[in-house]
Order: sequence, then structure tokens, then C-alpha cells
Amino acid sequence: MAWLLDVLHLPPESGVGFVTCATAANFTALAAARHSVLQQVGWDVESQGLFGAPPITVIVGDEVHVSILKALTLLGLGRDRVIRVPVDDQGRMRADALPAMSGPTIVCIQAGNVNSGAFDPATEIIAKAHASGAWVHVDGAFGLWAAAAPDRAYLTAGYADADSWGTDGHKWLNTPYDCGLVICRDAAALKAAMAASAASSAYLVQTENREPYQYTPDFSRRARGVEVWAALRSLGRSGVADLVERTCRHAARFAEGLTAAGYLVLNEVVINQVMVTFGDAETTHAIIADLQAEGTCWASGSVWHGHSVMRISVSSWATTESDVERSLEAILRVAARYTDGV
Repeated sequence: MAWLLDVLHLPPESGVGFVTCATAANFTALAAARHSVLQQVGWDVESQGLFGAPPITVIVGDEVHVSILKALTLLGLGRDRVIRVPVDDQGRMRADALPAMSGPTIVCIQAGNVNSGAFDPATEIIAKAHASGAWVHVDGAFGLWAAAAPDRAYLTAGYADADSWGTDGHKWLNTPYDCGLVICRDAAALKAAMAASAASSAYLVQTENREPYQYTPDFSRRARGVEVWAALRSLGRSGVADLVERTCRHAARFAEGLTAAGYLVLNEVVINQVMVTFGDAETTHAIIADLQAEGTCWASGSVWHGHSVMRISVSSWATTESDVERSLEAILRVAARYTDGV
């Protein structure tokens, strides 16, 4: 846990839980947020539930990931009750469009949009949210790892001032499935939201040692922390930085090659995500299907601002420059069957 907080440049006093994925991490962090904002107004949600509780305002960007909405659904906060803040052309929440905040409030921001890779302007948003007593949660499924790379860390400026963070180990850190990480500045809030009461767990012997189930939704669980430890132990701080930087360079090469061939890359390639369109939806879908069947590489489809796109996400430690060139050649060869590109 100490290594993890160190490499991500997050507060060393934070509580950490090892969960199944970023969705579970978001759920767990937002449970801690729910506990904290209601505690501030004198309501114990763990014992009293939400019946009769003061309402909680939840603010998200218009490009909020579905995992946040699922977590809000499971927590009884509702996915349709959220206030959506307009975003810019890269999917970044507009800090100037934040609504006035008062009372129990949770603000969810993104570190690495799942399509564009863009980062919300954390410094401005967090300052405004904290001025009104709101809790700020960061959905950083893969983007949070940019903090580990000196040349990309500028993208995460201000994110360490948030109250909680969710990320994946099985994306950029390359641990096996399933491995997610929840981090909460207020470790007591995380434990309060997740721990079973002493009365209901009398047969579970409590010691001075840290009990993992007190920081996650699960009782029966495997030791995901071992995989995170092994990855960090083998890579070291410089190895994690190199992994992030190298895969970002690979993404930039994809974008460069696709643009040079005359295809439209729709995002600013700031990390490891590339979105390219090959014209209309039918053509783009056909190229994606043929590429997947061809077998050199695998890229998914997505929709961005009304455009059907091929989404290229580079995160494997094993990907080499040669792999990128072979994959780029395969994409262009398949695309040429349908377009005027080379």
C-alpha cells in the first residue's frame, strides 16, 4: 500500500482496499463518500440507511463512465438524479459550468476519459468543491497511472487533492484479472463504510492487524495485494514510469501513422488512447470486424460525439515498436479495402 501511494503521489495516510476492478473501486469509494457527507449533517447511513436521510447531490461530467453510474445505482443514490456538467470537445468537464453547491454533495471527476484519454481540470474543480464542503472522487481506471511517469505527471496536476480515487491494477500495471484499487484519503471513512459491526461479526477474531475485509465489500476474497506488490517490486518506480511512457509513445505512433494515411484521429493523444474514424459508421464497423478477424492486433469499436470510431488502447508491457508497426500496417491494409487510403 505504501509503494502504491508513493508511485501515484497520493497522500500517505490514505486507506487502501484491493477489489475486483475499477467499478468495484468506484463503488467502495462512493460508499465512503456517502458516509462522510451524511456524517457531516449528523446522519449515520450505515445504521439508519437512506430512508429519511438528507438528500445527497451528485455531480458528474457529461462524459461520466458507466461504472460510476452503476455504483450510484447500487448505493441508492440513483443514476438519473445526477447533475451533469457540460464537457469540452475532448470530454473534459468544464470547471466554469459547475453548479453552485451546498449540503451533502459528491463530485465525480475523471483521470483519463475512456475514449479520448482526457483529464478533467482537477485543480479548479476540487477547489470549488472543497470550498462548499463537497467530497471529490476520481475515476482513474487507467489514467491515474500517468502520475507515475515524470513526462505525463502534469496531466494529473491537482488530483492528489481529491478525497478518493479508484483505479485498476489489471490495466496499466498489467496485474492479472481481477484487480482494482480503491484509495481514500480518510481511511476512517473507508473503514466506516465497509467494516462489519463488532456485534454482527463476533466469531471473527479482531486483532491490531489490518483486516482486509474492513476496507472492501468482500469477506471471502483472494490476496490481490500480492499481485500489486509483485508488479511494483519487479518494476520499481522507474519501471512503472517506463511502462506508462512507452505505451503512450506507441499510441502516438498509431495516431501519426493513421493521420499520415489520411484517416481522421478525433482525440488529442495525451496518453495511451487513440480514436480514429474511417468515414461513415458502416465502413468503420466493417474495418474493425475485419481487423479483429485478421488477427494481427485487436482494437474495439466505440462512439465519440456521434462518430463511430476504432478505439486503440495500448497498455501491455509486452508491446514493442515492432508490434506497433505490424499492427499499424494491418490496420491500413484492412482499411484500404474500404477506403481510398493507402
